[in-house]
Formats: sequence, structure tokens, C-alpha cells
Amino acid sequence: MFTGIVETIGTVSHLIQHDDSSSGGGGTSLTISDCAAILDDCHLGDSISINGTCLTVTEFGKNEFKVGVSPETLRRTNLGSLKEGSRVNLERAVSASTRMGGHFVQGHVDTIATIAETREDGNAITFRLQPREKAVLRYIVEKGYVTLDGASLTVTAVNDDEEGWWEVMLIAYTQEKVVMGKKRKGEDVNVEVDMVGKYVEKSVAAYFEGSQGSGGAMLEKMVQRLVDERLQAKGT
Repeated sequence: MFTGIVETIGTVSHLIQHDDSSSGGGGTSLTISDCAAILDDCHLGDSISINGTCLTVTEFGKNEFKVGVSPETLRRTNLGSLKEGSRVNLERAVSASTRMGGHFVQGHVDTIATIAETREDGNAITFRLQPREKAVLRYIVEKGYVTLDGASLTVTAVNDDEEGWWEVMLIAYTQEKVVMGKKRKGEDVNVEVDMVGKYVEKSVAAYFEGSQGSGGAMLEKMVQRLVDERLQAKGT
């Protein structure tokens, strides 16, 4: 479990791509350097979030650590695009004394989003993001949380229509503390939606399924009301 508050930015100092044979196993080995600040209490087997992806420490020293990245993780995240010299967000797993400055983050990437647009607003930058799987948009709400490359950020606008996007704003301070501050149009970010929305969705679905028909009627009314509101808004 993580908070989405990036502790430091590390550097990919070594990258080994394994072959797909039974001995190689596929995947990639990463060595992350320039991160002494998070290694003073490190142990083998610890979890560290790398660009929002929970990975296990297999080796470590005073200023670097090593992780293995499976083929499945490479397919579902932007870690496959990393190369030597790439910068990555890092956060240790929460402890009993951790301040919850962000929100509950699992380190399980739901999808990848592409930066469709950036706009400067004073010394802040607004990023518009379009997800690879648009189904995640149902968990994205204005003023809600979303995790981008492991950083907990507040959603400032959402478009659920055919375009399918949401926006976040990075103030000047945040731009210097997370890798997204240096990213531009066309680049990808890892996305983890707020898991609270998933639990709410499942609980509501279970309620309607177990209400012996009454829940279904209530759900139908809710859907019809939303449709009517949408049609009315388009007609004005």
C-alpha cells in the first residue's frame, strides 16, 4: 500500500532485457540509482512503487536497488518504454507512522493514458489525458483522486463523451517533484484509479442483485434520470 506522495525521483542506471526462453523468463531487470534517501531502512523483499507500479526489491546498496519486471507488467504499464537514464517516481510502502498525505494507492496499474494536451496557466501546467481503456473513466470524477505515474493528483475536469479524457493541474512545486512535470504531449503515464470507487460500484451492484427485483426497478429509474438529464443538457 502507498500514499501517492512521491518521495524521490530515481534514475534507471542499468536495464537488462531477458529472452523468452525457460531460463530467461522474459521480462526486464532494472537497477534504479540516485535514491539513497529511501534505502536507509530497505530490506530484501520490500515493496517500492516505481512510476506507480509495486515491485519487489531483489538487491540493494547505499544508493541503488534492483527489481525484476515481468512480461505482464511490461504490457500493462509504461515501464517497458524505460531506458538507461530514464527518471522514475519512487515511493516506499506505507508504515505505521506514515502520514496519509495523498490517498490509498495499491501500486496496481489499471491502464496507460496518453498526454493529449498541455496548457500553461501562470506557473502551473494543466495536463489532459486520454486512457487506453476508456472503461476507467467511470471511476474518474471531478475533484476526485487519480494516481499518475505513482503520484496522487486531483482531477480538475472530466469528459465522459466520445473523446474520453480528464485533466489534472501541476503547480510549480509538484512539477519539480514528479516525472510528469517534464512530460509533454504524446507521452504515456501509468494510471491507477481510486479503489474506493471500485468498492462502491461492487457494493451497489451486489445490493441491486440481491433486492429481489426492487433494486432493478430502482436502478432503471436512476439510469433513465441520467439519460433524461443528458438529453436535456444537449438540447439547451
